[in-house]
Amino acid sequence: MIQGTHNAIEDPRNEHIKIFINGELLPRPDAKISVYDSGYLVGDGVWEGFRVHKGRMIFIRQHLDRLWQSAKVVGMNLPFSKEDLVANVQKTLDANGMEDHIHVRVMVTRGIKKTPSQDPRFTVSGPNVVIIAEHKKASAETKKQGVSLFTSTIRRGSPDYLDPRLNCHSKLHEVQALIQALEAGADEALMLDIQGFVATCNATNFFMVKGNEVWTSTGQYCMNGITRGHVISLCHQNGIICKQKNFSLFDTYGADEAFVTGSFGGITPVNKIDGKPIGNGGMGELTRKIHQLYQDLITSEIHSQ
Repeated sequence: MIQGTHNAIEDPRNEHIKIFINGELLPRPDAKISVYDSGYLVGDGVWEGFRVHKGRMIFIRQHLDRLWQSAKVVGMNLPFSKEDLVANVQKTLDANGMEDHIHVRVMVTRGIKKTPSQDPRFTVSGPNVVIIAEHKKASAETKKQGVSLFTSTIRRGSPDYLDPRLNCHSKLHEVQALIQALEAGADEALMLDIQGFVATCNATNFFMVKGNEVWTSTGQYCMNGITRGHVISLCHQNGIICKQKNFSLFDTYGADEAFVTGSFGGITPVNKIDGKPIGNGGMGELTRKIHQLYQDLITSEIHSQ
């Protein structure tokens, strides 16, 4: 089994799911899109990933706001409403009989091009919309033992050329960072910003615990994480000191605890960074407290809907 924050329990039902493509629900083997699609040709697309628990789309409003913001940033007009998209997600869930421990990926590309080119003026269709919903339950073993990180030489980019907050299909630099980590024997990559401070991971956001304080990056060079935002808010609401600040690997190696956040895995402990053990391995005391606060928030979100 692959180790990492997206480590899920194998579920054979995923071999028979139906996938939404531009209004149609297609069996997984038949779910195909043109090789002239903008996302395939030049990575011209935006996406969101979120969880469904007990029939409820968790933090869906925030995910929709982020998707619409990303589309606006890249100049992509979405010819449908947020309510339309939610209805299509629900249609996909219903077609698959899905209720709990579901992960949904929504992908929107600029559309089909008449010839391979990055120029958006060659687009000859409206946006392509794909919704993939899978049975995905996070591995309890990963939560228990944590993940190891390796600091990549690939830096998180400056906002003036590819803003790290943009949820776009162009993820090659993150893939490169992860490959370095895997080749070094780690599970995921820790990425620094252009000044050498700790920024984020290749697919999650990073937090460390020092004494009774929680530290995370300033947010200038990390992903616009919804789970990250919830963790920061939960700390403030519950009397936990949480600082968004610059800090280096010197600080990180001396952390008492560390964890990463993401929509799929929630809060996952970090047991090792660049071969150096963090805490006693697994989930530390403060990390465990924050994890429980986050689980309570999800329960509240379910009941509020």
